Amino acid sequence: MNKGKVVVGMSGGVDSTVAAYLLNKQGYEVTGVTLRMWDGEGTEKAIADAKRVADSIGISHEVLDCREAFRTCVVNDFIGQYQKGVTPNPCIVCNRMVKEKSLLDKAKEIGGKYIATGHYARIEKHPKTGRYAIRNSATAEKDQTYALYRLTQEQLGAMLLPIGEYTKDEVRKIAEAVDGFVAKKGESQDICFIPDGDYAAFIEREGKLTETPGNFVDMDGTILGKHKGLIHYTIGQRKGLGIALGKPAFVYRLDTEKNEVVLSDNAALFRTTLCADNLAYMAYDKFEDGQRFLAKIRYAHKPAWCTVRMVGEDKLEVVFDEPQRAITPGQSLVLYDGEFVAGGGFVL
Repeated sequence: MNKGKVVVGMSGGVDSTVAAYLLNKQGYEVTGVTLRMWDGEGTEKAIADAKRVADSIGISHEVLDCREAFRTCVVNDFIGQYQKGVTPNPCIVCNRMVKEKSLLDKAKEIGGKYIATGHYARIEKHPKTGRYAIRNSATAEKDQTYALYRLTQEQLGAMLLPIGEYTKDEVRKIAEAVDGFVAKKGESQDICFIPDGDYAAFIEREGKLTETPGNFVDMDGTILGKHKGLIHYTIGQRKGLGIALGKPAFVYRLDTEKNEVVLSDNAALFRTTLCADNLAYMAYDKFEDGQRFLAKIRYAHKPAWCTVRMVGEDKLEVVFDEPQRAITPGQSLVLYDGEFVAGGGFVL
């Protein structure tokens, strides 16, 4: 039975391979699509791997050129945020503005109803509100709901996440039946367009920026030494500061006006309150003052209980029950109602 046309994002990796394989087995008419977003290391090989896998599964495969959108929406934003002294998460922007948008546009073009990716998450209607929402995957170890919180209701309504019920080991085992080489591939890079992890060098090169050294200062403003440029640092950082004070020191704040890196002890990094803007709503279409949620302030953060209230048309205040370490401007606050993503925003 043909369940309809689905466009599957295929990166040439394990997870998207298995997503396409499972949907094909379930009776969908699958089109594999690889998004060319960046002409970097490994791009051509990833495309070739995806094409080989698609042939093995017996599905069609196309390459979509998304480089312009990726540069505008993701790379330029990434550089701009670092210039402002904040630490962005480009994958979250990419998921909504480039990946899922491009897949959905392609699905509409071919008369398809669905799109799919290899994310470890599930999509269900929220039991209270009836809105589409991302739900935690079956395995907490690989849960990727945090990165998907900005998806729209239209995107969620068309989206299939076939590996959300599986563990990574189970997915690798399925992949072995499709392509032995792909099944042995390692995990993908955190940021695909900076494979070496040298953010500062990338920002200098792509943003045509010159680093401006400045002062390390303590909480009272006393000069402690010289830093290499604000783009080398993020809140909570201890390693790689290049300064010896005879005691542990951590980045407390980046002061873009004075070009200073403010250092503190670890205890000063703990706070109970944050504000977020550029809000995205998922399980709920608005937040009510006094609502209780579990919140994550970074991908690997253990969810913590909090209470929220609106303090502006597009600004949310979050008060945690317990102090949280290194709340970082530019990172995403993601709110959970049980296992469902309620929404979130960017930390101010």
